[in-house]
Amino acid sequence: MKKNISVFLIIFPLLILSENFAQEVDIVPYLKKIEQGSIEEVKSELLSLKVDYPKSANLIFLEAVLTENGQDAVALYQKLIESYPKSRYADAALYRIYSYYFALGLYNTADKQFERLKKDYPESPYIKMISVSSVKKDDEESSNQDENLNQQNNPEEIFSYTIQAGAFTNSANASGLKKEIENAGMVSFIKEKNVAGTVFNVVYIGKFKSRKEAEDFLPVANTRFKINGRVTEINQ
Repeated sequence: MKKNISVFLIIFPLLILSENFAQEVDIVPYLKKIEQGSIEEVKSELLSLKVDYPKSANLIFLEAVLTENGQDAVALYQKLIESYPKSRYADAALYRIYSYYFALGLYNTADKQFERLKKDYPESPYIKMISVSSVKKDDEESSNQDENLNQQNNPEEIFSYTIQAGAFTNSANASGLKKEIENAGMVSFIKEKNVAGTVFNVVYIGKFKSRKEAEDFLPVANTRFKINGRVTEINQ
């Protein structure tokens, strides 16, 4: 009897581990397909994968990569980190959250994600990538200061502020929002922002002479286009 109990105590943890591993799926082939442009194919395959592997942390990451709205993608990356902090993709998820906030110019928020990455995943290769991008940020800020001086000397440059409407990894989605804004009779433009190899298409609404004008219009833009916009300087 004791022997049977001992065997059970050995096998039972293995069964639990097997169940956990059985819930995982190798998503590398799907990530490669995404890189090759087969996004719709992977989206279709993801539906059946989620049925077969309902508790897969890897699939949360894959779904986030496929999610074209930046805010929705961040929510999925956050879910992965909080629910599966030991996932092989947890540090990558944290890096992508950092990249999103960095692309939006929310450098303080991005830096907090960077600090968490260094603390929770000190061996992550993304730490070095972020360090390189931080140097580029300093160069951009220096360039922006020069542009500000040029604008002060040029009276024709009177529009200093705009509203940042969203950031998308899919340029078609960014163009769609831009078109929607323009169809409503408003000025809109897109700027690309490269964060350590990840390109974000940032959509903006309007051009305003003062921050107050932009802030007054912000609630209108948020309601009209169902966004969570923020006022920013045009040259940022």
